[in-house]
Amino acid sequence: MDLMKLTIDGQVVEVPAGSTILQAAKKAGIDIPTLCYHPDLDTKAMCRICMVEVIGARSLQTACSQPVAEGMVIKTNTPAVREARKLNLELLLSNHPQDCLNCIRNQKCELQSISEKLGVRSQRFPAAKREKLPIDNSSYSIVRDPSKCILCRRCVAVCQKVQGVAALSAVNRGDETRIAPAGGKNLNDVACTLCGQCIQVCPVGAIYEVDDTQKVWQALANPDLHVVVQTAPAIRVAIGEEMGLAPGSIVTGKLVAALRRLGFAKVFDTDFSADLTILEEGNELLQRIGGNGKLPMITSCSPGWIKYIEHFYPEMLEHLSTCKSPQQMFGALAKTYYANKAGIAPEKIFMVSIMPCTAKKYECQRPEMNSSGQRDVDVVLTTRELGRMLREAGINFDTLEAEKFDEPLGISTGAGAIFGATGGVMEAALRTVYEVVTNQELPKIEFDEVRGIEGVKEATVDLNGTKVKVAVAHGLSNAKKLMEKIKDGSADYQFIEVMCCPGGCIGGGGQPFPTNLETRLARIKAIYEEDKGMPLRKSHQNPAVQELYKDFLEKPLGEKSHHLLHTHYIQRGKYLKKGN
Repeated sequence: MDLMKLTIDGQVVEVPAGSTILQAAKKAGIDIPTLCYHPDLDTKAMCRICMVEVIGARSLQTACSQPVAEGMVIKTNTPAVREARKLNLELLLSNHPQDCLNCIRNQKCELQSISEKLGVRSQRFPAAKREKLPIDNSSYSIVRDPSKCILCRRCVAVCQKVQGVAALSAVNRGDETRIAPAGGKNLNDVACTLCGQCIQVCPVGAIYEVDDTQKVWQALANPDLHVVVQTAPAIRVAIGEEMGLAPGSIVTGKLVAALRRLGFAKVFDTDFSADLTILEEGNELLQRIGGNGKLPMITSCSPGWIKYIEHFYPEMLEHLSTCKSPQQMFGALAKTYYANKAGIAPEKIFMVSIMPCTAKKYECQRPEMNSSGQRDVDVVLTTRELGRMLREAGINFDTLEAEKFDEPLGISTGAGAIFGATGGVMEAALRTVYEVVTNQELPKIEFDEVRGIEGVKEATVDLNGTKVKVAVAHGLSNAKKLMEKIKDGSADYQFIEVMCCPGGCIGGGGQPFPTNLETRLARIKAIYEEDKGMPLRKSHQNPAVQELYKDFLEKPLGEKSHHLLHTHYIQRGKYLKKGN
């Protein structure tokens, strides 16, 4: 590897050829402020906040985009640099609403943080008299406030390049430039998957999740309702960040205790229905391999992915597993199986889901998701929304003792836990399918071939002489690669896992800020640690799931299972009306 030697603020630094000044400064321990830059996205150099002085250059340079050169001498803290950064920042602020206290990103806003870092206490430029742009709240999942947009184009980059959806783009020119769906339409009028990755990369409050916390507060205060909650696998390794802990902190027991403090009557674990999903999905796969159904079969537990294939590959819907997501399976059982066991009328049960995902808010509103006779899931909160509720209630994780989930819907295995990481659904399915088919115990429980953050992963598993080829994709642009291979006939897989968000659910659109490669890796590591610490690590070993089949469902893919746990999907055109 060729190395370049340069000097930054008097320090000699060696970095690989092709590195930027920003990367070299980071290696030297120098913090250059950035706003439009994001470590996981292409560099745009739009905001001009990261200006530095390169000796010999005619003008200041943007550190995020300027490559280093041998012998380069850089100064990051001269009067000219500081003045340029403040000038560019104040120009941005002059065109930005000054309502920080009312903004959902207050104290978690990058524009606010940089203003503090650069010592901007006043503005030289009067606030621009710009027209208040209408807020787009057309969807169940995402709200856009274009008045707060700073035109950094991060959302455009993640939507177009990472997800391959292109629901957002820059429209108009000059001071009329806006970031919006094509034609100035609302998000609900275009093929948006509601994945929320745009929220994750937005540095300000221009785009955010629909806030459903008041619905939950009202339900908790209603004595006529029995309010229960389920928590997704990815929550236990992320909610700690909302409470000031390091990324990847495993706080499962504290999470349960905190939810009880909020007033939930029962605290259940979505990992239970993840295990159930494996039993249903695994048997469906075996049935299809036996000749009854379309191959390859593709997982159906990621609602952003489901919406993507409905919009972009509707002709391939037969490849999807008919299984509902674990969230929706759980809701259907909460208002049937649990209602019967607890002796509570289903209409009195208010089901809340804590999810890492903004698309889950949309999923629970789909008209298909009422097989219990009620709306299966009443409200979905993101990890961030739960964090806001916990802070509002004054709950301190430091003082909480770990508690256990309520039974029976709180019993789970390590296979359910790893659903939160890319490759986890596949690995959980293979653990069960292998033992069901071979009647032999797995020689090694971990399937390393489907782990990791490579965009597309492949593996071949020998099921007693039958070779099953599988693939895993995370991020919708990677899913597209597999879909195109199926379309052109070059795919020879039998089973495919697709997760909408980079890294899987741990990188969901509702997860704490920041969610980047570093935090994703920390959360994934924690997910696998959680799995290792579980007494049971295979879904078919879950005693509560076994009891569920014995007492209620009878068998996987049976009549009652099909009614409650399976669904269908629809071909969508370019546009979508709310509620469909």
